[in-house]
Amino acid sequence: MSCNYLLGALCVLVWTCSLVPASSDDLVRIGLKKRPLEVHNVKAAQMARLQGRYSNSFDSTPHEASDVDVLSLKNYMDAQYYGEISIGTPPKKFTVIFDTGSSNLWIPSSKCIFSMGCLFHHKYRHRKSSSYQAIGDPCKLNYGSGSVAGFLSQDNVGVGNLVVKNQVFMEVTREKSLSFAFAKFDGIVGLGFQEIAAGDVIPVWYNMVEQALVRDSVFSFWLNRDPEAKQGGEIVFGGVDQRHFTGQHTFVPVTQKGYWQFQLDDFFIGENSTGFCDDGCAAIVDSGTSLLAGPTGVIAEINHAIGAEGIVSHECKSMVAEYGALIWDLLVSGIKPSQVCSTVALCAGIGTESESDKIEMVVEEEFDVEAPAGFDVLCTACKMLVMWIQNQLRRQQTKDSVFNYVNELCERLPSPMGESVVDCSLMSTLPDVSFMIGNTNFTLTPDQYIIRSGERHSPVCLSGFIALDVPPPRGPIWILGDVFMGVYHTVFDYGNLQLGFAEASQ
Repeated sequence: MSCNYLLGALCVLVWTCSLVPASSDDLVRIGLKKRPLEVHNVKAAQMARLQGRYSNSFDSTPHEASDVDVLSLKNYMDAQYYGEISIGTPPKKFTVIFDTGSSNLWIPSSKCIFSMGCLFHHKYRHRKSSSYQAIGDPCKLNYGSGSVAGFLSQDNVGVGNLVVKNQVFMEVTREKSLSFAFAKFDGIVGLGFQEIAAGDVIPVWYNMVEQALVRDSVFSFWLNRDPEAKQGGEIVFGGVDQRHFTGQHTFVPVTQKGYWQFQLDDFFIGENSTGFCDDGCAAIVDSGTSLLAGPTGVIAEINHAIGAEGIVSHECKSMVAEYGALIWDLLVSGIKPSQVCSTVALCAGIGTESESDKIEMVVEEEFDVEAPAGFDVLCTACKMLVMWIQNQLRRQQTKDSVFNYVNELCERLPSPMGESVVDCSLMSTLPDVSFMIGNTNFTLTPDQYIIRSGERHSPVCLSGFIALDVPPPRGPIWILGDVFMGVYHTVFDYGNLQLGFAEASQ
């Protein structure tokens, strides 16, 4: 749908994507929808990143390897912001993530039949487009939670009121991940550099510049942090909207094309430097990632400063508190250990293999998908708890000693990606953190780097920081996602190869 500026607010209220024509300032605006960043989405995304071998994806650095680098850390399960494009003649609309951490455009193809991810999304039917041109070269992208594969095609792509002629993109015929099946988007529009584009495809943004569709070779992101607002934000192609920020931007050069990468000068917890970036750290601004990822050593210091507890340990102890006594009683009464978890309704089936396990295998075989990590988290945790308690019962331990031991085991459970929960009641006592970029401190308050979710009377607070260890020469590296971009309006200056940051307007 195309709306003029005066009707933009109405379009947002009915949860459509407002595609506002270029106004007198010659800017092209793409309205964004936003969904809440729930804790379960974050945890699922982090588990998928672990499954995707997060750090291993950065092991090699030449051109071929860079195709996989950023993509291998992505899964989009915790993505918040979506926009709309169209493809073909007549145009067909698709909901997409505008992702500065990748460079390809892909959309499900009508030929995607056996992948579950394609069943619930709009598909591109090239036979119905008069502007379609066949290419047919195979293409594949590997993500943290699975992969997409298909072939290259060419057609016209609508971005706002603009039409990008003869854009090459991937028609996806296989989406090998359940995370894509449940995603709120159809595809991805990569806004990174061509250096990391699979198949060396020219990105959409490059063609917008080459075809003189924008005033300046600049685009900018404004992400709305107001949880009550209907409008999620706006991408502006061709420049910046002065209403989206306050003060002046601090600009820093892009240090390596591929990602929008720059040098981070320092990182502070409160007023104290961590000293981790004494020789400079690489950082990437990535609109396709919601959280803030950094080296384990610094994340550990942050967690210590904010009193964060590993999410795995926290959930384990919650499981013990809620179900431990019941599991104890069932085991003492003679219920078989293999039946306990189905009895308390944490596993669907009866026996050593739950029905959900069987369903998962059938789904993988029939629909060509890989179930994401944590697909049956509660069932797995219950089985682990049953095993611990049963082992102690065999040793004829008292109930109190058994549960003291079990809680100690919970304390020792690792949090694979460093994800951590924080006591919500302590928010006002937590320190600020600051990124020094271009000799300017960009500060995040606890309200900005802590993700608050759940019911009002029983909220859950999750740290917005996760661990990411990238070996030299690529690392150490930081990924600044939407948590950062929501606080600081970000300018991507393609013409001058620089990035700009300024306080975002509310």
